[in-house]
Amino acid sequence: MNSLLKRTSLYERHVAGGGKIVPFAGFEMPVQYQTGIIAEHAAVRETAGLFDVSHMGEFIVRGPQALELVQHVTVNDASKIEVGQAQYSAMCLESGGIIDDLLIYRFADRFMLVVNAANREKDLKWIQQHADTFDVELEDVSEGTALIALQGPAAREILQPLTKPDVNSIEYYRFSEGEVANVPAVISGTGYTGEDGFELYTAAEDASKVWDALLSAGSSDGLIPAGLGARDSLRLEMGYSLYGNDLDENHTTLESGLGWITKLDKDDFVGRDALIEQKENGVARRLVGMKLEGRAFPRPGYPIVSNGEAVGQITSGTMSPSLGVGIALGYVPSEMAKIDTVLQIDVRGRLADGRVQRPPFYTDSSIRR
Repeated sequence: MNSLLKRTSLYERHVAGGGKIVPFAGFEMPVQYQTGIIAEHAAVRETAGLFDVSHMGEFIVRGPQALELVQHVTVNDASKIEVGQAQYSAMCLESGGIIDDLLIYRFADRFMLVVNAANREKDLKWIQQHADTFDVELEDVSEGTALIALQGPAAREILQPLTKPDVNSIEYYRFSEGEVANVPAVISGTGYTGEDGFELYTAAEDASKVWDALLSAGSSDGLIPAGLGARDSLRLEMGYSLYGNDLDENHTTLESGLGWITKLDKDDFVGRDALIEQKENGVARRLVGMKLEGRAFPRPGYPIVSNGEAVGQITSGTMSPSLGVGIALGYVPSEMAKIDTVLQIDVRGRLADGRVQRPPFYTDSSIRR
């Protein structure tokens, strides 16, 4: 493995547990364990799975103008976030192109921005450029922070005996500072699978203790460790976008299905003028979900075809383990983005019909909203 790749504090647990290690976002991460992606996916949908997502980046913003900075660099309205609440948002270039999508956590005395691992250095540099004009302190705490995601219908039952406070008091997109397995943790009702569950932030040196305690506590409920493969198929069944596939600097939030988090009526933020102009002129292309007919397996990069002409390409695609059909995301001209529009996917020279569908594809989720 490349010596330049980083390792999370749980790397040894993954190796000992039979994890297949692959390069991902600059880290050596488990793509799956001996159980396999399908079994790991099913465990999260039916009972619970445990993910190491410590490769994500965490930035702390403090100071008299912390809210003002967060408002300036993100598209959602951070002034609406209550203490103990998380918000999904994005950061844009002046052009409206997406620099990254992120979660914003509001504590009583600070904000925490959680960004994608591959974008960590880029994001930090970009935020710092804007932070220089605000009375704030910006700190990258990624190296010292571990993040474990416990996801699935049995997550609350598994976590409850190990944690303070009562997990039932933590609602969707809310969080609490407490303990897990007797170590300090931020316990957040968030996740990337579409199932009920929690994301647990701890000090990196405490991660192994928490990981072991969770697997031990959940063994009788069917809890197993899960890798990047299951994480990807789970998020795609919900229609959740992945930066670098479905989101990038060449597509705006309005094109990418993130208009619902883009608050054009709030005070000025980076990219607002371009997004207002695009909305007024009309969005020419949109990210859509598609469900394929038959057994065709859509993959990123496959052309999307209409009347024999390529009109876009798949950005994310897989054979849904839960539904048994091909599902995909991709950009198409806005006039082809209407629900139930029939398009074709060029699967290695064979055209497979696909119907535009509004995600989620999987609708039997345990998530508590």
